[in-house]
Amino acid sequence: MAFNFNQQSDRRHSDSVKWNKYAENVLPMWVADMDFPTAPCVIEALQQRVAHGIFGYGTAPDELWRVVIAHLKARYQWDVKPEWLIPLPGVVSGLNLAVRAFTESHQRSLAPSPIYPPFYKAALLAGRQQQAIPLRLADGRWVMDMAAAQASLKGDEKLLMLCNPQNPGGTVYRREELLEQLEFAERHDLIVCSDEIHGELVLEPGVAHIPFASLDERAAQRSVTFISPSKTWNIAGLGASLAIIPNPQLRRRFEVARQGIVPAVDVLAITAATAAWRDGEPWRLALIDHLRKQRDKLCAAVNDLPGLCVSPPEATYLAWVDASGLGQEDPWRYFLRHGLAFSPGKDFGDDQFVRINFACSDATLDEALTRLQRAVAAR
Repeated sequence: MAFNFNQQSDRRHSDSVKWNKYAENVLPMWVADMDFPTAPCVIEALQQRVAHGIFGYGTAPDELWRVVIAHLKARYQWDVKPEWLIPLPGVVSGLNLAVRAFTESHQRSLAPSPIYPPFYKAALLAGRQQQAIPLRLADGRWVMDMAAAQASLKGDEKLLMLCNPQNPGGTVYRREELLEQLEFAERHDLIVCSDEIHGELVLEPGVAHIPFASLDERAAQRSVTFISPSKTWNIAGLGASLAIIPNPQLRRRFEVARQGIVPAVDVLAITAATAAWRDGEPWRLALIDHLRKQRDKLCAAVNDLPGLCVSPPEATYLAWVDASGLGQEDPWRYFLRHGLAFSPGKDFGDDQFVRINFACSDATLDEALTRLQRAVAAR
């Protein structure tokens, strides 16, 4: 079945956060929201559910558990039990719950930097301290500097927050790197919270996503994993995610922390998630082909421009672009003046970078590259 990822949908005159934040002469390439309609199987499932016409209080059906468990087994050879699964309306709420459930007010969390902003905001909102583990560029991949992490410890750390694949760098951690992170966590008795929302968006041939908790029983018993179909099938507005917590004590603490604060997942989100994980693989594979081409085109063009450089992301549809060579105090604002809305690097931890979303049509990407070339030439 052929899927069209070059369909030009009008999002400017819809409820799109991405397309309505900036003026109409600005091309939005920022928030992690793709410009493609979701998979037909998801749309059909939603249409059938809407036709039912009743949207009272719902619960996650057994079919969702069966679909998710079969999916994780087939994709990662990971045996997950139904009681480990906790539905959530989003991974961000999960990050906030993890900080509140697994640290006390005097304890710190650790997280890579640069990082997706809700990681450090989760600690800030909970009144906790967070220590950044710097990422370093090694052979074109952004990896955690574990020596720097070791040197930064003060003895009050309790939670290690991972992002795999990494956002914004796009790194897919290899097994030996995950084992190093596990050994670090064991050595310092850290609970590991792993955001794996981009795990099904691996673009690099020959590279595979490995869930942290699937490493072995040691990893499983000290871990909380967050997954969601929202990024892969472009259904973030429906809010369906899962926490996977094998350890019953950790699971209980997490569930207590959410009581009265985080609502259940709504019935349409459950319908969409079930359809995506059950029937959406052909669409996902076609999407990966399109995103890989967009990545390669964008990265080649960026690296051909003076003052810019980027390491091609192994996963995600987000490019972490170094603009320090432009000589601009604020590269994000400079590009905005030239009609390009990227994500500002300062939100992730480095104001000399911008993050570019390339999950768009050929026409949109070509226009973005034209504007980017003009912006660089106008320095």
